[in-house]
Amino acid sequence: MIPSPFADVPPLLYTDSVDIPVVFRDSPEARPFKQWRTAKPAPWPATAGFPAKNGWYLPTTTWREILTATEVGRDITPNLLRLPQLASSELVARVAPLYAYLGTHAVDTKHTLAGSKGRRLTVNPVYEYGTERSAKNALGYRLGMTMAEWATRSLMGLGQTLHIEDGGPPALRDKFVSTSAKLPDLWGLHEQENLYWMIEAKGGNVRGPRLWEGWKQLQGGSKVLHEYAHRRILVGASVQPQGDLFLTIDHDHHAGKPPLPPTVSITGPQPPGSPEDHLGDSDDALMGTARAQMLVYLALSGAQPSRLKTVALPADRTNRRRGARGVTTPLERDTDAYAMRSDVRAEFADDAQPGRREYARALGLDDFLTYRVPGTELRLGMSRQLFAACAQLHREDQLIAERTPGMRAEDVRADEPASEEAEERRRHTQRRVFREQQEEERARIEPRVRAAFEDGRDRPWRELLHTQNDPRLDLDEDPGLLEAATAETHLAIREDDLPHHER
Repeated sequence: MIPSPFADVPPLLYTDSVDIPVVFRDSPEARPFKQWRTAKPAPWPATAGFPAKNGWYLPTTTWREILTATEVGRDITPNLLRLPQLASSELVARVAPLYAYLGTHAVDTKHTLAGSKGRRLTVNPVYEYGTERSAKNALGYRLGMTMAEWATRSLMGLGQTLHIEDGGPPALRDKFVSTSAKLPDLWGLHEQENLYWMIEAKGGNVRGPRLWEGWKQLQGGSKVLHEYAHRRILVGASVQPQGDLFLTIDHDHHAGKPPLPPTVSITGPQPPGSPEDHLGDSDDALMGTARAQMLVYLALSGAQPSRLKTVALPADRTNRRRGARGVTTPLERDTDAYAMRSDVRAEFADDAQPGRREYARALGLDDFLTYRVPGTELRLGMSRQLFAACAQLHREDQLIAERTPGMRAEDVRADEPASEEAEERRRHTQRRVFREQQEEERARIEPRVRAAFEDGRDRPWRELLHTQNDPRLDLDEDPGLLEAATAETHLAIREDDLPHHER
């Protein structure tokens, strides 16, 4: 790895790097046939934000960064309060279509761009020759949501995204809960722009009619948000056999009043970043991050102790704040982490776990709890402080769910036939009631989650997990393991498990 001469710019060479062609437009148009290869792209702007002009861009990202975006989706954790082990099943469902049907291939383009890798995502032969329409639709949904999350958060610096069906911005939630309204998928608040963003995602072999359908859903959202300044963002993640995955981003901007203030303001200046960058200053950021990571928490807390381990990361989060290239930091960029791990290995053998953990902490390392998602090589984890905050929020959610009829998965009766539409309305109503109760209890819950986050800093994992022993601290050198981290989360994949590459 050749080190970058600029502290803020990551090295361009990662083994899981891919180029994603992206075109920005003012409104939906016909699919840009073959232009993802022939158009002259501009480099992605150096800072995360909305680009200054329309046209083709060619950002480079990593498979790790894309997998981080799979956290987007309907929040099913209220239904898993008594069955946390099923959280792993949902994680598998979110990553399996991407692994099953996507591959990478080398491309020759009319125009080259400095720093691009010449490798792009595509669909593999399994998708092309052996996949039925319903399975292709499943990939389309997951691909659309994942790439919309990646584009808005990793490329353009949006904060946490939230499902519109759970209610929109504070004080406007009641206007976004209609089961019959045609609304977009997601919303978020862009701190740097101080604007609400509404996002609709489409994926698969996306053509004009589907994009116009998405545009109408965004227009429905604008009818609710018309008083407030906001952007409408339509992300079409289009891929077809023997073609490259590319994004169309259709957009417009509506002037209006500034966003409503958060429940708890962040003190001091607000640099662009993800909510994780503000956990020490903002209860809103802490609650949002704990909510976003609840699925991973349930998977970790419901796993057999023998399947858990911890990995060492520098306690100083400074180098893991979001940058211009995404929300995660590939650990190839964090040479301190590898050097500190090596020091601990040199002092203590693997069988001297208590001494190894104590020395690692004294050296300035935190141990993050990690877990391999069953049936995949994807490993997810989080810090003890975030784990403790999630645990407290989970307990509070359990109390609320007990008061919400039919909220628990085990309460659902299978002997009452109903149409799919009626069943969706019923579940939508349950989620709405649950969210309303969460908001009513928020003033009481926030201080408890904050206290758990602060107390978690020094609590051993055996206390947090209610087990007799701490999980093994894994410091083994594994050249084939690709790691990435944020301030409070960890993700790792094996290099030999990347999407198949065709030459």
